[in-house]
Amino acid sequence: IADRQGGIGVCGWILVSLSFLLVLITFPISIWACIKVVREYERAVVFRLGHILSKKAKGPGMILVLPCTDTFIKVDLRTVACKIPPQEILTRDAVTAQVDGVVHYRIHSAVSAVANVTDVHSATLLLAQTALRNVLGTQSLAQVLAGREEIAHSIQATLNSATEQWGVKVARVEIRDIRIPVAMQRAMAAEAEAAQEKKAKVVAAEGEMNSSKALQRASMVLSESPAALPLRYLQTLTAVAAQNNSTIVFPLPMNMFGSLGQKRTGG
Repeated sequence: IADRQGGIGVCGWILVSLSFLLVLITFPISIWACIKVVREYERAVVFRLGHILSKKAKGPGMILVLPCTDTFIKVDLRTVACKIPPQEILTRDAVTAQVDGVVHYRIHSAVSAVANVTDVHSATLLLAQTALRNVLGTQSLAQVLAGREEIAHSIQATLNSATEQWGVKVARVEIRDIRIPVAMQRAMAAEAEAAQEKKAKVVAAEGEMNSSKALQRASMVLSESPAALPLRYLQTLTAVAAQNNSTIVFPLPMNMFGSLGQKRTGG
């Protein structure tokens, strides 16, 4: 609608001329009703006899509005943060979840926002809700939980393609909270706990294997040097004596136990 070209006709120009004449006759009192101030972050879409004046928005600053023939609508160009209410969705793997989010958008074309849609803010919110449900419905629960950024970018692209003709630019989409049923939470917690137990058992088994290999290498080193075993005994005594206890350790040569075993076998 904003791109259409058309004039106000002969009758329209006659009415505009009469409006100018009325302003001149009642000057300077009428000037206070004709001058409007538009703020820096606003734009004014002026309608003259139902047609958008100059096919573009006015402002910022002072604008002239003729009485009886002109009306105007102010459009805020600042970024709007719109909260998406919780939406109950069914994921691809048949899990019910409630998801809410936030959409940040701004109007970059005031004329399109006024002429092409009835309520641009309500339309953008409803479209964001629909896009959120459609995009999340094609994802599994694991993808929804792990890929929030990718899903947000997909929703943003969908919204931008649909709101371009409304003069709206979606700057950012964020998924705030994902709520799943309590039974599903317990199942996921049990699965995570089992995975952690599995990992702990694997780590413990690897530690046992490494320690057994280290003990094997240590025994080989001790067997090569006869004097190493008494030194190891002395190190053990030093470690035990450093503690406040009454334990007494008597180091005995290992060959003594071997000789005793041989005598018992011979007897």
